[in-house]
Amino acid sequence: MFTRIDHVAFSVKDRARSIAFYEEHFGFNKYFEHDVPGMPDIEKVVYLQLGDTVLELEHWTSDKENKGYHFCLISDNFDEDYARLVAAGVPVVKEPHIPSPRVPQEAGWKRVVFQGPDGEQIEFRG
Repeated sequence: MFTRIDHVAFSVKDRARSIAFYEEHFGFNKYFEHDVPGMPDIEKVVYLQLGDTVLELEHWTSDKENKGYHFCLISDNFDEDYARLVAAGVPVVKEPHIPSPRVPQEAGWKRVVFQGPDGEQIEFRG
């Protein structure tokens, strides 16, 4: 059986900008970058890690639009993280709110959605 998602991938237009964005605002660290032989539309692929969470940034040489998805992080200090990102100018897509809990442990958790540099949506809960 499957045990977990290994990584989430999405396209970026400027990998240096995206690496800096995720390292500065969300605490990810770049740990690997490589060329993709046989795929001339991809300049490089970069991997960022936060604990067991991995983002794969695909730097495309042609325009590739990010649509219809998001990823979600868990915050251990929702209000502080929200205020820090707003102060840094990271665009808010959906203001903080309390959704219906999926499991009892989530009762009272807040949820917010921000936008990344290439239109990707970044949710966090806590």
